[in-house]
Amino acid sequence: MAAETAPPASLEMDPGSAASTVGQVTARPGGAGRLSWSELLHNKRAMSGLGIVVLIALFCFVGPLLYHTNQVTVNLNIENGPPGPGHLLGTDPYGIDVLGRLMVGGQSSLELGFAVGIASTVLGMLYGAISGMLGGVGDAIMMRVIDTLLAVPTFILLIIVASMFTLNLGVIILILSALSWPGVARLVRAQVLSLRTREFAQAAKTMGATRWRILLYHMVPNTLGVCIVTATFGVADSIYALSALSFLGIGPPPPFADWGTMLTNGVDNLFNGYWWQVYPPLIVLVIVVLAFRQIGDALNDIVSGQQPGRAVRRRRRRFGWLPLASQYE
Repeated sequence: MAAETAPPASLEMDPGSAASTVGQVTARPGGAGRLSWSELLHNKRAMSGLGIVVLIALFCFVGPLLYHTNQVTVNLNIENGPPGPGHLLGTDPYGIDVLGRLMVGGQSSLELGFAVGIASTVLGMLYGAISGMLGGVGDAIMMRVIDTLLAVPTFILLIIVASMFTLNLGVIILILSALSWPGVARLVRAQVLSLRTREFAQAAKTMGATRWRILLYHMVPNTLGVCIVTATFGVADSIYALSALSFLGIGPPPPFADWGTMLTNGVDNLFNGYWWQVYPPLIVLVIVVLAFRQIGDALNDIVSGQQPGRAVRRRRRRFGWLPLASQYE
């Protein structure tokens, strides 16, 4: 059947030749935002950030299996204890081991970050691809829905919901996912609007491929690279949002643990000299967010095909990776 005939491989491999910039991510000329495993493995910034994320994940999920602590029972006999042999990072105001709390709190933060990043990316990719393929009135109506959702301030809505109901990890994931996907959808829609006029899409249509086949076999695969980039930034933003809610005291109630709650409990005792209750969660939180953003910046460079300037290449050879270096000379 003509509808089942795939376009020639040469047409699929080169969807277009013009670059298009959408939001924070730039589509690669001639590659439609595709990722190359070879370039990814040879990108020091991406591999450095990925290595940090893997180490933090092992620390949070494997660490409790090796370093056993009681994270439930309050022991006021050892409250605010300094770092020592029994407690490597000391104890908090409730007598709970800080190092063990750091591991358990990281589990919640990473679970929320990955869940929101994946859910918002998948939903936004499908919605944006369908909207771009429909065009006309259907596209206009779907975009007005996105504009309405983008007008809702995410963090303020979380604060309002927290004041009305008792938040838990699942509710926060649902709210953040529901308010994060419109940005991804707009990005994917713009990408699809550009791709559907290219030669490979027109060839598939001429050979009898249906609109849905073109969408699933050509549009969606060619936007995966851009979606992966946005997903990495979404993970970092979600971890930051959870920590900010907990720091403000409106996060999930105890015994829920995360890095923001640790910061809230530790700030009150910072001027009493209990530095071990503040700096460990703060340092880990900053490292994790920076690592995900480094991965996102590196993937964005690969997708867009940007080449760093000579001065930046010299610094990369010298230092390996550049913190927050998304703009090149």
